[in-house]
Amino acid sequence: MPRRRTLLAITALVIVASEGTAAAGSTSQSRRPAPRVTAAGIREHLAALQRIADRKGGNRFAGTAGYDASARYVAERMRASGYRVRFQEFRFPFVRDRTPPLLRPVGNDGRRFLPNRDYGTLLYSGSGHVEAPVVAVDLLLPSPSANASTSGCETADFASFPRGAVALLQRGGCFFRQKVENAAAAGAGAVVVMNEGNPGRHGLFQATLGSPQASIPALAASVAVGDALRHGRSSGPTGVTVSLGADVSAETRRTRNVIAESQTGNPANLVVAGAHLDSVDRGPGVNDNGSGSALVLEVAESLARSHPANRLRFVWWGGEELGLLGSRHYVAGLSQAERRRHALYLNFDMVGSKNFVPFVYKGSGDTPPPGSAEIERVFMRYFDARGQRFVVTDIGGASDHAAFARAGIPVGGLFSGADGDKSAAQRAAFGGQAGEPYDACYHRSCDTLANVDVAFATNLARAAASAVAHFGRSVAAVRRAG
Repeated sequence: MPRRRTLLAITALVIVASEGTAAAGSTSQSRRPAPRVTAAGIREHLAALQRIADRKGGNRFAGTAGYDASARYVAERMRASGYRVRFQEFRFPFVRDRTPPLLRPVGNDGRRFLPNRDYGTLLYSGSGHVEAPVVAVDLLLPSPSANASTSGCETADFASFPRGAVALLQRGGCFFRQKVENAAAAGAGAVVVMNEGNPGRHGLFQATLGSPQASIPALAASVAVGDALRHGRSSGPTGVTVSLGADVSAETRRTRNVIAESQTGNPANLVVAGAHLDSVDRGPGVNDNGSGSALVLEVAESLARSHPANRLRFVWWGGEELGLLGSRHYVAGLSQAERRRHALYLNFDMVGSKNFVPFVYKGSGDTPPPGSAEIERVFMRYFDARGQRFVVTDIGGASDHAAFARAGIPVGGLFSGADGDKSAAQRAAFGGQAGEPYDACYHRSCDTLANVDVAFATNLARAAASAVAHFGRSVAAVRRAG
């Protein structure tokens, strides 16, 4: 997930059996033979992605050899299973730290922050070095809930901002790009965006400003770093001066989506399942999102000889961590007629978190297009029929389903949690550790094969395979709702 991204808001309701859904369709659905999805298959794919990262510089970041090798692995597996496979290439503005960023208080107070542990470069940050006083901008601490802070979201936040100072902002409320552009317009020499301080929002996070490259250096930082820099202030000069630098390489590169399609099935009804294949540049990304990529691979292989009534399409996206680039490119290239062919899109982004919760994307409300509620019901019936608990989560717009939703294509999917903290109610329902992140290695170098709960990822993969098989037989209910 690019987080870059704001964590999906989640409901606190743990559903054991949804009234009216199991009786409506779980019996007939559960009687059909399930596609064969195995933990050994999931582990095989995850291990392959780990090996690729190990051999290619420690990550599978878009535009690098690690990503290209990952794309070849997926394509080879899909061709071997009998799918028609193609690469969809696109150019994008590639950014990466040339040297580690710098953030150091000036003086002899002994404080020392570590790059890529306490602070890091926001993707598409500008390059440069400043030594300047820190000015807090409309901080809300403690923040009562996620995205309650609107620090830096309005130009009025920067009234009388001293030119050349370092703006200390807070995550939440609007896009990071908006915060940084407002600061730059006010004359800031650089920006530090501290985490918001809600459950799951304390440590360093990775986020993207989106292209083009910003005009000033911009760093992300933990709450602990932000607290040290704000020195007890929520607005105005903090009395702290910092030496701050970012050295960012920016160039145009090519990357690709991998698209595999069944040989049979009605091409007027495309059932699309996808996951982003790229990692962040700080680690191998075996949960984020090797787990989703492995799930889609295993589902596709399990259905390779199923002869669906509708056409199945499986896609692995490039450049998600840089701002959902692959899925946006794909949807932007669809004609109106091609959009109508897309019956639905299923997204799988992080499905093997160790401190997991089985989240089902919510299909109703303001964001999901008509027809999405039927996708939600199919997943609910699957879990209900097996007596498995799950939680419905707001779908948000922080992963690859977003472009499909904006285009009016019904969307749904599964998720195991990212950098948010597990609640006490969720611990009671699913085990694990309350008050701890779903994925403690989110966007970190420790996101390795050891960071994935393979058994849980397999459970979600079986639910995904059942859903894809279901819609491979019929999309009538989704089409009627749309």
